[in-house]
Amino acid sequence: MAHRIDPVAVGAVGVLDPDGCRDVATRAAALIDAASLDRSGDGEAVQLWSNDGSEAWLNTWWQPRDSGFHDHGGSGGGVFVIEGEVTGEYLQVAGGRRVSRFGPGDSFSFEGNRIHRVDHLVGAVTVHVYSPPLTTIGHYELVDGELRREAGAPDEVSPPSVELTRAIGGSEASASDLG
Repeated sequence: MAHRIDPVAVGAVGVLDPDGCRDVATRAAALIDAASLDRSGDGEAVQLWSNDGSEAWLNTWWQPRDSGFHDHGGSGGGVFVIEGEVTGEYLQVAGGRRVSRFGPGDSFSFEGNRIHRVDHLVGAVTVHVYSPPLTTIGHYELVDGELRREAGAPDEVSPPSVELTRAIGGSEASASDLG
């Protein structure tokens, strides 16, 4: 699948704040022909562009895909949902979980210093814009009761945080908390 987008054409010029990332993701998503996507396999993440100020990825997850709790090494971001649904939440240790659900046409943004997870449900197609471009992704998990961060490459798929998710309990959706 070859999808390339001219970042200048969607306003991805310079470093963007999180709301700018969300707006650029929305404009980039309008250029994706969802009907032409290859729907075989589990899905994939394909880079749409990378420049000095930002980068973007088209995520097609035909099977459920939990990103696990992670950070973006200081890069803020924005997401637009083209098809399907995603849920998102920030890591909270008090007050219970607050899970937000986003469907086609929804978008949200996040600061670069937040630990969060995004669960792509079956058939989710999303555009993610990060600024500045990713240099690392921190993956979080509980190991022997201790929260640990493992640095990963920016083009590496994030693993689910099985023990951490189990430890914080419940998964009921609430009003939009991301964005």
